Amino acid sequence: MKKSVILGALTVAGLAAGAANAATVDDITARGKLNCGVSTGLVGFAAPDAAGIWDGFDVAVCRAVAAAVLGDPMAVEFVPTTGKTRFTALASGEVDMLARNTTWTFSRDVDLKFTFIGVNYYDGQGFMVPKDLGISSATELDGATVCIQTGTTTELNLADFFRSNNISYEPVPIETNAEAQQQYLAGACDVYTTDASGLAATRATFEAPGDHVLLPEIISKEPLGPLVRHGDDAWGDIVRWTLNALITAEELGVTSANVAEMASAAGNNPEINRLLGTEGNLGEMLGLNSDWAVGVISTSGNYGEIFEKNIGEATPIGLARGLNAQWTDGGLIYSPPFR
Repeated sequence: MKKSVILGALTVAGLAAGAANAATVDDITARGKLNCGVSTGLVGFAAPDAAGIWDGFDVAVCRAVAAAVLGDPMAVEFVPTTGKTRFTALASGEVDMLARNTTWTFSRDVDLKFTFIGVNYYDGQGFMVPKDLGISSATELDGATVCIQTGTTTELNLADFFRSNNISYEPVPIETNAEAQQQYLAGACDVYTTDASGLAATRATFEAPGDHVLLPEIISKEPLGPLVRHGDDAWGDIVRWTLNALITAEELGVTSANVAEMASAAGNNPEINRLLGTEGNLGEMLGLNSDWAVGVISTSGNYGEIFEKNIGEATPIGLARGLNAQWTDGGLIYSPPFR
């Protein structure tokens, strides 16, 4: 009798878990669009163009997920969020996922109950100052006023750095990158600190970028990546393996230019075949079409294409791959195998 009660309870629990796991995908399918939380505007990462169309490195992840689930990369509602509002927007269900240069930390994962599904940019906190200050190191910033976004890891990192170096600073709290840029250029603060990639993106928008320097110190680890709510593993798997598909495609030489041809018939590389759905049933395991990854890669290209188009060395942002090179090139970008 006890065994049957336990089995019954497990069955009910399993059914409840299955219902919960299907909830986000069902909601997205019913509304016909993905609600994706992004920044309020960071050129190269997430910003609307003159026509109001969102584009950027993080935006490409949202569009890839929409392509996987809905078959339409344009079926995305972009919801601008600040450092303070982003987590409330995700927890409340206002957005289905965040792709907003957000750092994976212990407390955000465990205490706030979010699931980080991977890292799409390995970053670190840096400092930008006007060149005419004559500063060459962050250790020379004793007594500086510092523009810093509230509700971010940069607040804590900044306090730790100045404390450990026994120097003082005066924080100038700001809500958005646009506000930080305005305050910094107006001289309301001597220094702007945030992720180094964000500093590069911000400086690229200045009329005279050469008048501002990024100091050499990187004072933290900032693994940035998309995240979803706890409790919906099926949805988390879709977002996670969409990012992994972009990464694996670059590693295997699958691009926006050749993906359709490669998907037309199985080739000699079994992992490419599994990725593109010409072999195996990986799409079925995710509850998606067998060729789901073809749409993902066709949208904006593989990880490397997305990087180079939006933030690479040939763009005004000018970021080298560095840690964000593929593992085969000495970087940290690495996907588990598609098998």
